[in-house]
Amino acid sequence: MKYYLVAGEASGDLHGANLMKELTKLDPQAEFRFFGGDLMQAEGGTLVKHYADMAFMGFFEVAANLRTILKNLAFCKLDIANYHPDVLILIDFPGFNLKIAAFAKENNLPVNYYISPKVWAWNQKRVLKIKRIVDHLFCILPFEVDFYKEWGMEVDYVGNPLLDAIADFKPDAGFLNKNKLTAKKIIALLPGSRKQEINYLLPDMIAVANQYPDYQFVIAGAPSFNSEYYQQYLNGKPIPVLFDATYDILSNAHAAVVASGTATLETALFNVPQVVVYKGNPISITIARMLVKIKHISLVNLIMNSGIVKELIQQNCTPATIGAELDLILNNKTYHENMLANYDKLDEKMGTPGASAKTARLIVKYATKK
Repeated sequence: MKYYLVAGEASGDLHGANLMKELTKLDPQAEFRFFGGDLMQAEGGTLVKHYADMAFMGFFEVAANLRTILKNLAFCKLDIANYHPDVLILIDFPGFNLKIAAFAKENNLPVNYYISPKVWAWNQKRVLKIKRIVDHLFCILPFEVDFYKEWGMEVDYVGNPLLDAIADFKPDAGFLNKNKLTAKKIIALLPGSRKQEINYLLPDMIAVANQYPDYQFVIAGAPSFNSEYYQQYLNGKPIPVLFDATYDILSNAHAAVVASGTATLETALFNVPQVVVYKGNPISITIARMLVKIKHISLVNLIMNSGIVKELIQQNCTPATIGAELDLILNNKTYHENMLANYDKLDEKMGTPGASAKTARLIVKYATKK
């Protein structure tokens, strides 16, 4: 069968790649065409557009890049129509993908949506639209099944694909020596994969590093940027930027400072104590605070429905506040152990690997039945 996938950010690229791998096992003749990234491209098929040209986050940022977004939407619709896929798979990225879903529905193309839009966070009435334009919704967070059921929508809960990625990860035994990281304990810096995230968060992270000369800070570089891009923030400071090595960094980290997003959950699943940070355009943040109706922003706290990791947002996110939280993680044994104990409870809630395989089986089953 012919599969068309649309992923618009780094996490979608990861989950899309794992899904493609499982689809190929079930359908050896599978042909793939996609919006995605390097990981999906490594699985084969045709990369139409890289997510680095698509990932805009925040109300102000979206407005400022509206022409580019509309151009990408038009191009994606035309490309899908020309390709005539047997299966359309939309991965997260709701601002873009829900518009593609509506287009597909108008053209009688069944819509598989992998990783539910976070409609439980704000404007929950969007579920009514999702019911109209999405044929099969695959959820990865435990509480989402009950949420959709309250709105009269049946969904498939497949578990979380991060568990698959982590289970498949094979640590590099020579990672520390190769990168000359053997002298000090490591603190991981994960400033996000979007330009605006890095721009807002990395300067504060680097300022914090100055407070801890006895630790080695390491930046997990986003694959859509190069080393030179990060150097503008470092100003000659000896903080290595390592690419395609996030899991190796976390495997060896003693603590982490993490941009809110998928990486917070990855960090917790690697059992690394963390402080979660987020900053954005002030206008975007103000609008978000008026609209969003959830207590927490990090996936860890959302899944646990409790503030088990500290979240520092906007004006509360400064080198001083980040440093104070790191002090607790590094020097307060009780605080450190409580976070790890809560991570154990999180592991229980998350379950076992297999989300990618289960989703692939369901997609093929629904497509064959159709």
